[in-house]
Amino acid sequence: MTAVNQKKTIQFGPEQQTTLVQVRRRRTRRQLLVRAVLYLVLTVIGLIMLLPLLWLISTSLKARGLEFTFPPQWIPDPVVWGNYHEALTILPFGRFFLNTITITLLSTLGSLLSASMVAFGFARIPFPGRRPLFVLLLSTLMLPYVVTLIPSFLLFKYLRWLDTFLPLIVPSFFGGSAFFVFLIRQFYATIPLDLDEAAEMDGAGYFRIWWSILLPLSRPVMATVVIFSFIWNWNDFLGPLIYINSLENFTLALGLAGFRSQHSARWNLLMAASTVVLIPVLVIFFVAQRYFIRGIVTSGLSGR
Repeated sequence: MTAVNQKKTIQFGPEQQTTLVQVRRRRTRRQLLVRAVLYLVLTVIGLIMLLPLLWLISTSLKARGLEFTFPPQWIPDPVVWGNYHEALTILPFGRFFLNTITITLLSTLGSLLSASMVAFGFARIPFPGRRPLFVLLLSTLMLPYVVTLIPSFLLFKYLRWLDTFLPLIVPSFFGGSAFFVFLIRQFYATIPLDLDEAAEMDGAGYFRIWWSILLPLSRPVMATVVIFSFIWNWNDFLGPLIYINSLENFTLALGLAGFRSQHSARWNLLMAASTVVLIPVLVIFFVAQRYFIRGIVTSGLSGR
């Protein structure tokens, strides 16, 4: 006890206190320097990553013939806002936008509902063969899209769904993507089973537990699925190219490809149309990025 009390009552002299203060200041300066260098490096990398986007926006506002001037003119002079109106009226981009938003919203809704229900079965319902079936589901992720392309095309042709939105929407309501099932299942595994048991004691069935308990608690992973599904369906080019033939059913991706083939020399108009197509993707990502990051992190915490 005496030794302990002596240690507690030890006081540093003026010279020792000055030395401690200097050491702390040096350590603080070193930490600030490291942090400043790190932020500087990240800022430079961020600007490099933003260069294509900045060039896209800059080119969309340039007059014809000034798109590839060297050195690049980042601030257009003059600024031609009419490029956007001209680009969006050469082809019926309003119709393309309506088609794309219809396919994207319905496919995203189907992926949310079906993938979350399948994930609920794998995560919360103990049935024989659950693990082998889950492994079989994950193994489908290794199949390239082109492997199932011809069988899917023949199936939809037999159903007379060609040149309609059905081949791009209906599959989402039958399980969606195996990746979404895996992502949601891993998130469900982090939610305590005590909630299910308490709901079962109150008379709730599996559907009630899924709808009233797990779905409200799964906002982060649902936001992640929404972002992934929205981007994939919004930017999908191969699917509409295979199943859609008529101009009135074109999506924005097909519209941009057709615009480039017909007006390959009008790069300023093509960049203007591309900027408009890009805006919804940026908006939904920045709105849901907090839930997106949280959903990605928490979905990998459980090994069940």
